[in-house]
Amino acid sequence: VQLQASGGGLVQPGGSLRLSCVVSGFTLDYYSIGWFRQAPGKEREGVSCVSRNDGRVIYSDSAKGRFTISRDMAALTVYLQMNDLKLGDSGVYYCAAEQVYPCTLSADSYPYYWGQGTQVTVSS
Repeated sequence: VQLQASGGGLVQPGGSLRLSCVVSGFTLDYYSIGWFRQAPGKEREGVSCVSRNDGRVIYSDSAKGRFTISRDMAALTVYLQMNDLKLGDSGVYYCAAEQVYPCTLSADSYPYYWGQGTQVTVSS
């Protein structure tokens, strides 16, 4: 089981980025995928997740209305479209996988499978 996150970068406030999490070794039917972020000196926090099977999605309060999670089952990829980015969205973004249902924004629920992280910097 492997996950690879990409798509981060430097963007101005109000800008957009789309992150990708490509998985291998399993299908998205059987694993929920979560997106998490960690800023320097802060704990890792859940941003959004999509559940295995039915694709039920959950967003953190800070992500609601600005971020959209989606998945391409054939491409084994989960996307996080981030719009109207704010300074507080900066951090390293990770994707994680677990067979939990429904998905959860608690990092403790994803003990084993994590991607390497991609840096998102929102700055003017």
